[in-house]
Parts: sequence; C-alpha cells; structure tokens
Amino acid sequence: MKIFVSKKAEKDLHSILDYLRNNWNEKVAQAFIKKTADVFTLLEAFPEMGQVDFPEKQIRGFQMVKQVRLIYRIKESRIIILSFFDVRQNPNKNPGKRSF
Repeated sequence: MKIFVSKKAEKDLHSILDYLRNNWNEKVAQAFIKKTADVFTLLEAFPEMGQVDFPEKQIRGFQMVKQVRLIYRIKESRIIILSFFDVRQNPNKNPGKRSF
C-alpha cells in the first residue's frame, strides 16, 4: 500500500518538528523524522497494525512515541495519514474529539 499524508497531518508534523527544534535541538528533530520514516515503512507492510480508534469511520491510531500518536485511515489501496497528535503541545485535547 502507498502512504498519502493529508495537509492537516503535514501541518501537524511541521508543528512537532518546530517544537522539537525550539525546545530540544536539531538532533532530536532529525531522530523524529527517522522514526516517522520507519513507522511509514512498517505501515506499508502492515497497514492494520494500528488499533481501531473510530470503527464507524475506519480510523486507526498508532503510538509512534510516548508523546505522539499517528492517526490514519485505510482506504482502498491507500493509507491516508490524517494527523499526528502531540500531547506535549495539546495535553488537554483528545484526538477522538477531532473531526476527520
């Protein structure tokens, strides 16, 4: 399966990387980029590895790291990355409350 990243997820990813660069350093941001690439590779091989968070919309989630959850949907032969949810920036928000 091929992975597609939504504009929302792209924006989330840039926000996380900015946060890491500003509050940690470039090395940490680069490690997160590598982790994201590794997770994408895993998802391509095992698209159903994430737990079903919202069965009615067929939305799945995968905990990438302790602070970031990847939200995605499998549609036909595509994996669509919907969002990267970062609890460090939004500790009081619930990714389940978002509209996808």
